[in-house]
Amino acid sequence: MAIKVLPVTGEQSELLGAVIALGDRYTKFLGLLTPPAYRKHADDGGLMVAVENEEVVGYALFGLPKRNLYVRLAHLCVAEEHRGKGIARLLVEAIRERHTHRLGIRAKCRRDYGLGAMWTGLGFIPKGESLGRGQDQETLDTWWLDLGHEDLFTEAPSDALLVAAVDHSVFAGLRGVGAERAIEEAQALEAGWLADLVELAFTPQLLHDVHQIEGREERQHQRAGLAGLRSLSPPTTVVAARHKELIAAARKERPDVPIEDQLRGRLRYVAETSCAGLQVLVTRDPELGRLVDVAWDVARVKVASPAAVTMHVDELRQAQVYRPADLMGTAFSAEEVAPGSEGELVAFFDQAGDDSGSTFAERLKELSRDGVLWRRELLRDGEGRPVALYVWALDGRTLNVPVLRTVTHPLEETLARQLLFLLKRLGREREAQAVRIADPYLSAAAREAAGADGFTEDEGGFTALLVDVCGPAEVVCEAAGEVAARMGRTAPRLGAGASAEIASVAERVLWPAKLIDAELPSFIAPVKPRWSTELFNVPAMLVPRDDVLGISREHVYYRSSGHRGESVPARILWYVSDGVSRQQGKMAIGCSRLDEVLIDDPDTLFSRFEHLGVYGRAEVRAAADASGKVMALRFSDTEIFPVQVTHGRLIALAQGLGLRLSLMSLSKISSALFQAVYEEGHRKT
Repeated sequence: MAIKVLPVTGEQSELLGAVIALGDRYTKFLGLLTPPAYRKHADDGGLMVAVENEEVVGYALFGLPKRNLYVRLAHLCVAEEHRGKGIARLLVEAIRERHTHRLGIRAKCRRDYGLGAMWTGLGFIPKGESLGRGQDQETLDTWWLDLGHEDLFTEAPSDALLVAAVDHSVFAGLRGVGAERAIEEAQALEAGWLADLVELAFTPQLLHDVHQIEGREERQHQRAGLAGLRSLSPPTTVVAARHKELIAAARKERPDVPIEDQLRGRLRYVAETSCAGLQVLVTRDPELGRLVDVAWDVARVKVASPAAVTMHVDELRQAQVYRPADLMGTAFSAEEVAPGSEGELVAFFDQAGDDSGSTFAERLKELSRDGVLWRRELLRDGEGRPVALYVWALDGRTLNVPVLRTVTHPLEETLARQLLFLLKRLGREREAQAVRIADPYLSAAAREAAGADGFTEDEGGFTALLVDVCGPAEVVCEAAGEVAARMGRTAPRLGAGASAEIASVAERVLWPAKLIDAELPSFIAPVKPRWSTELFNVPAMLVPRDDVLGISREHVYYRSSGHRGESVPARILWYVSDGVSRQQGKMAIGCSRLDEVLIDDPDTLFSRFEHLGVYGRAEVRAAADASGKVMALRFSDTEIFPVQVTHGRLIALAQGLGLRLSLMSLSKISSALFQAVYEEGHRKT
């Protein structure tokens, strides 16, 4: 029977009793915890159990600190007779899935228990150590499992010409450890003249190597030096796959060399460097130096000595130099794929079967020389790692996309959805009537996003219609039918008075179409410039926006809980204002689809939508009215108008329709006024 992982509450006395009994079996390792303490964790959502054949075979006890955005793992316990079944991994994965908004999972474990291999196998990395409170002053290792949000909190992208990863053989020299020549070569990388040219970085394998040092004083000395290097945390699943490829290649190329733990560690440096988006690994390790061909052929990583870096920094940096152009006001950047660099992308976007290795690189090259003006666009995250690749060209009234790839990344699903919306906007700007994606090797994330975004699939790929009409359903459907007929497809037929739900789906499928005679209501919402900047990048920010907010197609906005006739689904116009409604210069900047309206206490809503909003907890609380409640508006697919509709023009449009417009708070507006403002925002003359 399969093992099930379930949450336990304090009211489930039978399960809770079984957990306590299991914990009591291992108090020598876990420490004594009283039943009320178990119950408190359960009531706070911090107890998961693994059950097999109605028997509790393991559990995870954890805390969710309010002042720190990580999960504090207190107990990870598996019954001895059930070990080896992957139960610990199931428990950790369950915590990860339920608390994805947290930065990571942190655990402390006595070093003398010798469980380092277990924590490493679960994906944890050693992040430091401390002394226990017991009389023997035991050493406690701190283990950390990153949940994929670290990019949101790292420093700005490097200004250095070259960012290079270092292994332990170089890092030890930087800390003054090793033979004199080794120290001298390593420390040459920190010479003043290289300060603006080279930035050194480390990956998780270095933390494991430092953790293996026997003497506590030396471990502490080396850990202190980590603060001076950039920390990189590539996705563990991608690293594992690349590591496996490197081991297989090493066995093939050097069958005389046994693949032992030490060599596996060396190859992990290469895998992590590659998956972090870097192409240079600096080492003094002769064994790693003998694997330079394997590193380059499989992972496109140049393994170089410190001396080679100092002498050839200009040539090495060509492997990873790029021209940053922000995406949605974030640290993500877009660039064109440079001729000759196609081979470097194989390690990130390579597929199995007919599209692997040189075949993939050659296909990219052909798209730059087959007579069609293909645009080959590459997206990188804030650390410079390639995360998405797409190729497009306009063929008459169709935007053709022969390549669309995403890599495994904490924000892959969000990126895939944003890319599809980006392609639709691209097509609209160029007056295309359809987007056609013909890549047979789409990632699972892109396929799922396409299906949810109005793309239909056939034997040739995915197609979405672009119906740039804001008007009655009859006019919209007629335009959609003409486009669909040209592509051998059919379009839905809708009449006036379609329900809000049907109209909202139609507007998503036929984007940017707007059906003004449907029962889909429209609202206008005033938003202060500060929140407009953080939500929409209008007015533009001087520093990059939060990556999650910036590339997400879904956001949340808070206001007092008083109803103004809100209903969902609906459309919402955004009006930038500081509260003085008649002052010139205020403007309507765009519109969104309103997906959900919730009223609840501030802390509940903040906890639910923390990852989508720009308000802090205190600001959400301040938005509450006398009832103590606050309203959350969840909205998606924001269109920023090419032409901003000023306050004066907004009032004039309302008056022309014989309407009075209130801009002091969220208010309902007629479909006719929505149409007038929307068309004004897209006015081309």
